[in-house]
Amino acid sequence: MEYGFTTAAYVVAAVLFILSLGGLSGQESAKRAVWYGIVGMGIAVFATLIGPGSGLWLLSLLLIAGGGAIGYQLANRVQMTQMPELVAAMHSLVGLAAVFVGLIAHVELGRVLAMGAEEKQALDGFAKLLAKKTATEVSILRVELFLGIFIGAVTFTGSVIAYGKLAGKVTSAATKLPGGHMLNAGAAGLSLITLIWYFNTGGFFPLFLMTLAALFIGYHLIMGIGGADMPVVVSMLNSYSGWAAAAIGFSLGNDLLIVVGALVGSSGAILSYIMCKAMNRSFVSVILGGFGGSTGPAMEVEGEQVAIDADGVATALEEADSVIIIPGYGMAVAQAQQNVAELTRRLRAKGKEVRFAIHPVAGRLPGHMNVLLAEAKVPYDIVMEMDEINEDFPETDVAIVIGSNDIVNPAAQEDPNSPIAGMPVLECWKAKQVFVSKRGQGTGYSGIENPLFFKENTRMFYGDAKASLDQLLTLIQ
Repeated sequence: MEYGFTTAAYVVAAVLFILSLGGLSGQESAKRAVWYGIVGMGIAVFATLIGPGSGLWLLSLLLIAGGGAIGYQLANRVQMTQMPELVAAMHSLVGLAAVFVGLIAHVELGRVLAMGAEEKQALDGFAKLLAKKTATEVSILRVELFLGIFIGAVTFTGSVIAYGKLAGKVTSAATKLPGGHMLNAGAAGLSLITLIWYFNTGGFFPLFLMTLAALFIGYHLIMGIGGADMPVVVSMLNSYSGWAAAAIGFSLGNDLLIVVGALVGSSGAILSYIMCKAMNRSFVSVILGGFGGSTGPAMEVEGEQVAIDADGVATALEEADSVIIIPGYGMAVAQAQQNVAELTRRLRAKGKEVRFAIHPVAGRLPGHMNVLLAEAKVPYDIVMEMDEINEDFPETDVAIVIGSNDIVNPAAQEDPNSPIAGMPVLECWKAKQVFVSKRGQGTGYSGIENPLFFKENTRMFYGDAKASLDQLLTLIQ
């Protein structure tokens, strides 16, 4: 009976997770999709608690309550600008959990294999499942454990470094130890050797060596990826955490964990691939820690940055018929999305065409800008993807760039030696006038100089984005 209920509950939860994932593809359905996921996870946890092998009720409930309390506090305290690093931190916990579960399963497997036939009859839960396995199934289980720990360890240290880069605690520049990719290859080779060793002996030492090698691979891979690629890294680590969960699901014989892990792993991998295409990056190069790169010195930028004040921007907007706004991470940092939404409402009330141009990797998390604009209640129908709006810039009177750098950088098209050479960008410099809201003359998170700021039709609207827009709103009624 308990197996039947658990299986049925897992099927319902899996369907809800699939509906959740599908609903997240659209802004209108995203809120409903989140509730599908919440309900699905609630059903899954409940079914697991009362299903086969259940026990330690007090400890389980205390851990669930503690985790829920921590999650609630984090959700209330974390700002929208901190969501990318929060996601990276959550991925690290998934990886660490996979490592711990794998190591505990290894210990339990050794304990069960050392028992006699009579002792095995009294087992229940996971130990009972292990006791029924044949020699072939035990060998397969060892491979599953090994893969779960390996992927989990890579995910853990990789996510910790990603968190550090996104939070500014670790340099955003691509950094490698002497030996570069040979160190990664050596660690991968050592992991393969330990797999054969562990498969044949079942000993703890090869598993321990592999864990150390995997922890190093995760650290060194992500350290070797620059700031411009961090949105892809976050998505990629999401995929890794899913595959780690799926591998551990096989080890534990948990069908739902396998399904959910496969959903997360495949969707994260597909998203990473789509983002790499959007950035003209090699998917393999990015996941291997930044193979390739520039082939020579970057093109020197000529000219000077010309500043403009709020009066000048307001005058240009009053005279414009069409406006395209390009939001970036700087808008999120300044929490200027409400001001941007108000400016949009006022301009549209004057009969002007206002639209938003969203690059696939704007911000530091996929969909970051879409969420911010939805939060500010910007109409969905004027938020356009890059492919939908890029051809409209030549007929646009004013383009306003708010806190963006790489996604509007002409060097991607003009400089073959640029680190972002070949990356599709929003061609805002083709508009009649371009205003760039920016704190100062720095190069931004990725450290790449932007020729857009020096073009004749570009004016720099210096200052905090929120404060600058406050000034602008007093002039546009």
